[in-house]
Amino acid sequence: MIEEKETADTKPRRKRAAHLRHPKKNAPTRAFPTSTMGPLPQSSALTASPGNTLTLTDKEGTTPSTAESPTQYHAEEYSGSSSVHVPSYAEGIIEVSGKGFGFLREARRNFAQSQNDVFVTPEVVRKHGLRDGMKIKGETRRGSRGLQLFRLIGIEGEVPGIVRNFPIFEELTTVNPKARIRLETIPERFTTRIMDLIAPIGRGQRGLIVAPPRTGKTTLLQHIAEAVVKNYPEMGLIILLVDERPEEVTEIRRTVPQAALMASSNDSDIKSHTRVAQLAIERAKRLVEMGKHVFVLMDSLTRIGRAFNNVQSGGGRTMSGGVDSRALEIPRKLFAAARNTEEAGSLTIMATALIDTGSRMDELIFQEFKGTGNMELVLDRKISDQRIYPAVDIFLSGTRREELLLPEQDLHKVNIIRRGLAGHKPIEAIERLLFFVQKYSSNAEMLHNIPG
Repeated sequence: MIEEKETADTKPRRKRAAHLRHPKKNAPTRAFPTSTMGPLPQSSALTASPGNTLTLTDKEGTTPSTAESPTQYHAEEYSGSSSVHVPSYAEGIIEVSGKGFGFLREARRNFAQSQNDVFVTPEVVRKHGLRDGMKIKGETRRGSRGLQLFRLIGIEGEVPGIVRNFPIFEELTTVNPKARIRLETIPERFTTRIMDLIAPIGRGQRGLIVAPPRTGKTTLLQHIAEAVVKNYPEMGLIILLVDERPEEVTEIRRTVPQAALMASSNDSDIKSHTRVAQLAIERAKRLVEMGKHVFVLMDSLTRIGRAFNNVQSGGGRTMSGGVDSRALEIPRKLFAAARNTEEAGSLTIMATALIDTGSRMDELIFQEFKGTGNMELVLDRKISDQRIYPAVDIFLSGTRREELLLPEQDLHKVNIIRRGLAGHKPIEAIERLLFFVQKYSSNAEMLHNIPG
């Protein structure tokens, strides 16, 4: 009786299993109920979307109207569907860590750190010799760390193998600036016109803008950036803002959209300040190695020194003002990267240094950098209090070896101007110079009309 009962119970189960293994040819498909969808037209086809959804389309590629078939079916309900891999790509500036891997920083985030940054594996970094500041593009896929770049497509718009033939920045021969960078744009832009006369700059200049608070420093930087974009569109422009107000970052971005803005505002942490500062200079170095001319506006060198001092705190002997003896080593190297090279391009850096802030640390940082550049433009608070702009102290401003930048005739006329202003106070000197500049539509016209 037990065996007969087991046989009776087992027999229908086997029939059902056989029915599932060998369905009838005309059996209805449960995935597509006829009561909902109806018969499938011969001129129609099913396509799978990235969201694993099947859509009914006709031969012309159009979707039937909602009256005919408004329903979409998930691919899991259709046994014949298969997932299609759609390749994704990422592009950005790579920042390599000390452990060998890297991350892509994006321009739309001002190259700041983000949880959505693409991870670059150590294998890709080693295989292609990637370094900080390189602009790379590659294919990505989802991994344990989020998006990962696993296949490199290009470096700086070139085939990956070509980049290895570029020279190393530190091995390039450094020479004095010889090719002049003219900042004069329109007749009414007196800030840059005065700079061209008093403190001319050239490719590879290492310039320091010494500025007390509220002397027009930010406006001066904007005018310089606009002049570089207008007069030298082929020159790469990088604007580095560290520990500045967020509204100033937004203003610079909107004023000079053509520039590569790398910013870490004062609502970011100290490590972000130091990281962005180093990445900006490394990016400029990579461009110089490719033979390009780069112009970097750095605001400010004083705040960069503060950030590195806080990071380096306790690493060495503390000097007056609370500055660590080793804290300014990296900021000094960043500023010293400006140079004109024989084998490749040039790197011009115009950095601001804050003085008269009431901080002994700021004064000591300025003294550390004073004399390290080959051009200085000094702004005077007494002149700006009189609402005279640019508030330039003519007697303290100037460029080393300016005879390499100015034609002999122009240099002679500029010396005549300086001798004529020598007996005046700084406020009177800039007022008289502005009076003559306003009379002419260009500096060339003014110099031509100076006798001698």
